[in-house]
Amino acid sequence: MNASASSSPAPRRAGPIRIAITTGEPAGVGPELTAAALAGASAHWRDAQFVVLGDSALLESRAKAVNVDWAAVLASQPVQVEHVALAAPVKPGKLDAANGRYVLALLDRAIDGAVAGEFDAIVTAPLQKSTINDAGVPFTGHTEYLAERTNTPRVVMMLAGTGARPLRVALATTHLPLKDVPAALSVDGLVQTLRIIDHDLRRHFGVPLPRILVTGLNPHAGENGYLGREEIDVISPALAAAAAQGIDARGPYPADTLFQPRYLKDADCVLAMFHDQGLPVLKYATFGEGINVTLGLPIVRTSVDHGTALDLAGTGRADAGSLIAAIDTAVSMARHRRIN
Repeated sequence: MNASASSSPAPRRAGPIRIAITTGEPAGVGPELTAAALAGASAHWRDAQFVVLGDSALLESRAKAVNVDWAAVLASQPVQVEHVALAAPVKPGKLDAANGRYVLALLDRAIDGAVAGEFDAIVTAPLQKSTINDAGVPFTGHTEYLAERTNTPRVVMMLAGTGARPLRVALATTHLPLKDVPAALSVDGLVQTLRIIDHDLRRHFGVPLPRILVTGLNPHAGENGYLGREEIDVISPALAAAAAQGIDARGPYPADTLFQPRYLKDADCVLAMFHDQGLPVLKYATFGEGINVTLGLPIVRTSVDHGTALDLAGTGRADAGSLIAAIDTAVSMARHRRIN
């Protein structure tokens, strides 16, 4: 795969906010959710324009599943389709490795456009990792791919709810087997992660003085070393180093008790050590309205908090709430980025 030229921040655009939306796995719910979300674009997103990347016939077909007149949307809303042809015909819910590279072509087009300043942000519908790997392209996930394509040495996955004081959970490690997590944690790596969270909450979310609560890795945050030493040897030194740089990061706290309203009410983000430590709580609280944001990139990228939902594809029963929230957040982040 070819990397984009630089990890320098993308040029800032003038004029209306312009958002690219990748429709993701064609056998999943991405195409129909895109149609459903954009059917009400004028009501949700003032002065924003949308470029939908995907197969135009597929979009029209799947819009019918959610009772959306796609031609009317294109005629009346600030929405245009940039056609990218499928490699093979699609049946809802039926994966085909022949379309793995099609999915990557959508993502590559969005990334290249955002890096060049053509788009203010990109929103990605869910894709199927197995289809891309079956097409012969090693692929771990959106987050890692975006980092590689933009030459960004470190990015941070953050999922978030919506509302005036949303729950936000960032991850110190992402798509790793649990057995590999301890070795992936380092003082320098955690400091870099905290720096990215602090910077992006200020720049893209308008949080003036971010407060970050950090979990331990082990049960009871290691119980003073009796249940593991990562809290003593890695996490606490990282917090001290971050504090010396003016970052308000506190912990390490036991993860089993941290996620309570009385602890979270003054927090802007929680940093969890691994995927299934932080995200179950977040998804329990926000599923269907939560979003995924990649921090640390030179571009703005948001996504949904769910997968391809192959069992719902083409049925009209999938909920577009998370995609609507992802678009809301992308528009808001792009506006903050223009003034910060």
